[in-house]
Formats: sequence, C-alpha cells, structure tokens
Amino acid sequence: MFGAQSGSVRRECLDHVIVLGETHLRRIMSRYAVYYNQARTHLALEKDTPAARSIEPFGLIIAEPMVAGLHHRYARI
Repeated sequence: MFGAQSGSVRRECLDHVIVLGETHLRRIMSRYAVYYNQARTHLALEKDTPAARSIEPFGLIIAEPMVAGLHHRYARI
C-alpha cells in the first residue's frame, strides 16, 4: 500500500489519531491510502500524485477534507 514510506503513515496520520480498535484502524488506513495516492503530492514525482490528475486551470479553489479532516485536497470548482 505505502511501500518504503510507512514512516509517512505514522507521521502524517497515526501520530494524530486515537485508534479505537482494529476496525477503526482499517477505516483510517483505507482513507489515508486514498489520500496518499490521489491527493498527496510527492517530491519524487515532481510534486504530482501517484494517481493521474487532470489540470484545473480555472475556478475557485476549495479545500476538500480527507482522512476525517486531518488532511485536505485542494481543487478548483
């Protein structure tokens, strides 16, 4: 899921959440995986995401909460 970047999961997610059981942990991890692959930029990918994104040249910028509001995806509408 995250490869060699498991430290990112701990620093960016689990250090900020109180886990209430295995089901809760699985839910948090699945939401973080979506954020990590679809919204989080990576320097090794020249500030792009692993999943391809379309260019949004015009519109107002909104913040879409991800991982229960812990992180945000910024997009144009």
